[in-house]
Amino acid sequence: MDAHRLYPLAGIDFTSRPTPAKPIVVALGHLTNGVVRLGRIERHADFGGFSDWLRTPGPWLGVFDLPFGLPRELVASLGWPMQWAPLIAHYAALSHDEIRTAFKAFCDARPVGGKFAHRASDGPAGSSPSMKWVNPPVAFMLHAGVPLLVEAGVHLPGLHAGDTDRIALEGYPGLLARELLGMRSYKSDTRAKQTPDRLIARIDAVDALDQGRTRLGLRLRLSHAQREELIADASGDRLDAVFCLMQAAWASTRPNHGLPLAIDPLEGWIVSA
Repeated sequence: MDAHRLYPLAGIDFTSRPTPAKPIVVALGHLTNGVVRLGRIERHADFGGFSDWLRTPGPWLGVFDLPFGLPRELVASLGWPMQWAPLIAHYAALSHDEIRTAFKAFCDARPVGGKFAHRASDGPAGSSPSMKWVNPPVAFMLHAGVPLLVEAGVHLPGLHAGDTDRIALEGYPGLLARELLGMRSYKSDTRAKQTPDRLIARIDAVDALDQGRTRLGLRLRLSHAQREELIADASGDRLDAVFCLMQAAWASTRPNHGLPLAIDPLEGWIVSA
């Protein structure tokens, strides 16, 4: 991307079952002179509204908190298509029950401690395997989200050609959160677990982003109201979207969008891992 242009950037906290109470959250902003300015946060309570947003004319670059691929080892074991587009089409046609049954059988046949197959980027990112169907159910996030990206015609570098003015990258907010907070928890969807310690962790994370204390080398600029909104959201969804926005800003300044020159064209890669 041309560093002299002000590109719209987006960070997306995705859910496979969006509702008014638990929507897909999109943080929108711009990067200029090493400063990421949060413009606004949008909330999409259904896939229809989110799909409309994906069709927003470019140029823009978005980082999405959902896996874009499955582990090569898993796909080969199941005898599924070994090219990304046919694999996604096959996967999208399965029900949740069919996915759960196939993945459980794969895990049941493996030794304790090595039940799940991993993608190459899981290690450096510290992310959950994309075949996990519970805690968190990222396999169902892939199932719900990636077909929407394909249908909207966005470009997934290294995986799927689309409109190169609308670039989608896989991100992981936990990667940035761990850098800032270590193993401190900062969010919960369960009201009883929305504790003062988690509130303090969100305050610390926002302060660190404001001060640029991350390896991304960028600072976040917020209005007072935006800062309060991020801190007050005990679910962490808004903050996770902003973490992804920061990863999008970093990717927008890097060759090849910050991706390794050679990534597995079936598995994909988590940006900034």
